Amino acid sequence: MTEPTTATRADLHAVAREVGRWVVRLAVVLAGAWLGILLLGRVSAPIGPFDATVAFRPFGGGAALDIPPLGALQVDAYDGPLRLEIQLSRVDEIRATQLATDPTRLDGVVDQVSADLRNAVERVAWLTALAAVGGATATSLLVLRRRREPLIALGLSTALVATTGGVAAATWRPAALSQPTYTGLLVNANNLIGSAQDIVARFDAYRASLEDLVANVSTLYSTLSTLPPTGDADGSVALLHVSDVHLNPAGFDLVQQVVTQFDVDGVLDTGDLTDWGSQPENALVSRVGTLGVPYVFTRGNHDSTVTVQLVAAQPNATVLDDSAVTVAGIEVVGTPDPRFTPDPDADDGPESLEETGAGLAAFARALPEPPAIAMVHDPEQAPPLDGVVPLVLAGHTHEREVTRLDGGTLLMVQGSTGGAGLRALQGEFPEPLTCTVLYLDPGTGALTAYDQITLGGLGRTEVTIDRQLVAPTVPTGGDGAGGDGAVPGPAPTVPAPAAPPAPASPTG
Repeated sequence: MTEPTTATRADLHAVAREVGRWVVRLAVVLAGAWLGILLLGRVSAPIGPFDATVAFRPFGGGAALDIPPLGALQVDAYDGPLRLEIQLSRVDEIRATQLATDPTRLDGVVDQVSADLRNAVERVAWLTALAAVGGATATSLLVLRRRREPLIALGLSTALVATTGGVAAATWRPAALSQPTYTGLLVNANNLIGSAQDIVARFDAYRASLEDLVANVSTLYSTLSTLPPTGDADGSVALLHVSDVHLNPAGFDLVQQVVTQFDVDGVLDTGDLTDWGSQPENALVSRVGTLGVPYVFTRGNHDSTVTVQLVAAQPNATVLDDSAVTVAGIEVVGTPDPRFTPDPDADDGPESLEETGAGLAAFARALPEPPAIAMVHDPEQAPPLDGVVPLVLAGHTHEREVTRLDGGTLLMVQGSTGGAGLRALQGEFPEPLTCTVLYLDPGTGALTAYDQITLGGLGRTEVTIDRQLVAPTVPTGGDGAGGDGAVPGPAPTVPAPAAPPAPASPTG
């Protein structure tokens, strides 16, 4: 090979220096724009009955509404490097009380809030753009100290701001306002995020969500101590899916609080209520009978025969064993896990699981009307039910996951409502407690929305609620339930909130 000539090496060094110079320029521009936005990118503005601070922050897209001390809402409304943050700092108690007690005022205040919010966002957008350009230009002048560098920084920062605005405008998703993620105390959650049923029933997601938010926040601020729950306007059925409580009293506490706060019509438990199935553990099973709503249970691989009998003895409980029950007009079928494996070394293999799923599918097909929900413990039991029922609930894995099977059936795998029980102490991080409120159409039994609730593990009190709406599906032909083959059409997999690393534990 011929060695590069001196002239060639000089050219390469010149190109490298020029590339390095532009990299430094870009880094200075980004740092200056970031500092400018942090220092100057905010405005104070009245928004309806609220005094608020509106700001853009370089934290990666979407919008966040902070309502101290009640909690915060995050909405994936757009993409880009800047997040819109709105903090309600003060509310006029007289105006808030008037809104909470006089519903006729609400429609007008929504228009006012919409106009105020739009004006505030426009002001902060222009201020943020000027702060980014000014910060980048000033930083370039101070750091690089060359006459032409501020002009270059001005051009780069202007292009950066224009690109950021273009990405946000191109990815704007107003319907995302109806699918917020709530972070705060569970006692405030349903009051703040509103009714999932109401949002599903309305066409204009933006206006409906804003109206609900104004009404809920006004009510919360005006009543403070009582925090009354929001109403259930359209009579949708709310069912709570829990699984793998593993004898954790905190799991029962969470179930009781969600039943009360979300006004659920029934609880669906997909098993592993206890940990080892021993007699001393069964004393806690009596709490099932105190919930005040129907409790439907299917046995997990950690539940003994005695545990199942004690659950069945509770006045509000039904144990499913290739059988069906109707809860608030919704027909539910279920089958138990065929194994009893508190010993992690014992495993009967997946064949028996699939066989039980096939048996439940045959039972569902034989019913006069197709059931709305099938309950199993292990997700391995679900494949034979694909296309037979529209929704299958499972647990066992301690990892929340929502997927659409090939035949159109939605499989919802719950995490651990008991945070893996006392075994959570074995891990470095406490496993979160999870459950899901399902909202179903009372006429068809179709799932319309759900709230994924995640409570921090041992020693934590903060809750996160991720609301998801389920788009209507068009029935397709096949050999599904009820003889007519109607199953939901395919839909994308729904992401679940990230959870801390799971602690070491026995199987399931």
